[in-house]
Amino acid sequence: MYSLLIDHLSTAVVQVNRELGIEYLNPAAEMLLAVSRRRIYGQDIGAAFRENEESIASLYAAIESGHPFTKRDAEVERANGKKLFCDYTVTPITGTMNTTDSLLIEFYPRDRMKRISQEDELIANHQSSKELVRGLAHEIKNPLGGIRGAAQLISRAFTDEALKDYTQVIIEESDRLRDLVDRLLGPRQLPQKAPLNIHRVLERIKQLILVEADGQIELIRDYDPSIPDIIGDESQLIQAMLNVTRNAMQVLLEQEENQHKEIKIVTRALRQFTIGAKRHRLVCKVSIIDNGPGIPEHIMKTLFYPMVSGRADGTGLGLSISQSVVHQHNGIIECNSHPQRTEFNVLIPIETASQDKEENP
Repeated sequence: MYSLLIDHLSTAVVQVNRELGIEYLNPAAEMLLAVSRRRIYGQDIGAAFRENEESIASLYAAIESGHPFTKRDAEVERANGKKLFCDYTVTPITGTMNTTDSLLIEFYPRDRMKRISQEDELIANHQSSKELVRGLAHEIKNPLGGIRGAAQLISRAFTDEALKDYTQVIIEESDRLRDLVDRLLGPRQLPQKAPLNIHRVLERIKQLILVEADGQIELIRDYDPSIPDIIGDESQLIQAMLNVTRNAMQVLLEQEENQHKEIKIVTRALRQFTIGAKRHRLVCKVSIIDNGPGIPEHIMKTLFYPMVSGRADGTGLGLSISQSVVHQHNGIIECNSHPQRTEFNVLIPIETASQDKEENP
């Protein structure tokens, strides 16, 4: 029972014995430390994470004294070589002989809390911008309808074809503005959700991008075939992820001809993962990574706002629409960018059909 409860915690928990051999990890610790518990059971603590000698000495001291302690702002090196900035608490577990048999180490990643805070801000900002656009669209479309109707009436009254051409320009430009406003509002229909394989969506995107890139870009796939079906609207998700991938393609095509251009699509399943304020048992993560010049820092915070673009000929609508679609699937799109690596992460909860019906009646 205790093991089952700890397995469902979102906090990463590691148990080690008196010799600092690994006795137990919960799934949250597996995900955080990027290790498999089956492979490292019984191994030294260094198989899961490494720190300086002073910290190891503190663990041995906790075993001898039986006193718990907490370390703040620790920099831990995971088995894959990547750094993890976190706080961790060490709690000695006393056995039958009133001696410390093992240590329980709980990790609290600081970067995760920062990410959750950023997601909350991103969701709130996107919702505010969407409400603003809706109000603005209403104020624009009403006069446009009047202008278009008046131009049609005037056109009927003219006998001179040259004057009719002018009214036709008014009608066509009114239609163009109306279409632009409709695009700002995003998809008109609610998602028609059904179980679907995310890799079928990505294979469709791969076909479209390879045709458009005409052999100038290498597209690499790194799929996790164990990801279960998600509940979503296939056509809307294709459009959302195509917008992100096409942006990467267009940026790469604008670069020097002799540069190797590469887009990588990676899928992974994340356990006990938080999106915004809600924790999900299982989340599908689709990463779209390119080796382009990166996104200018001054537009990173407004990247998903309508009409914001880093390209001279960009409309600034693609990412905004993609974020709206993913929000309708209870997910979010995040972005990290620096020169030679821009990564968009599309995070969508993997829910059952019954769960989705409860959340979206």
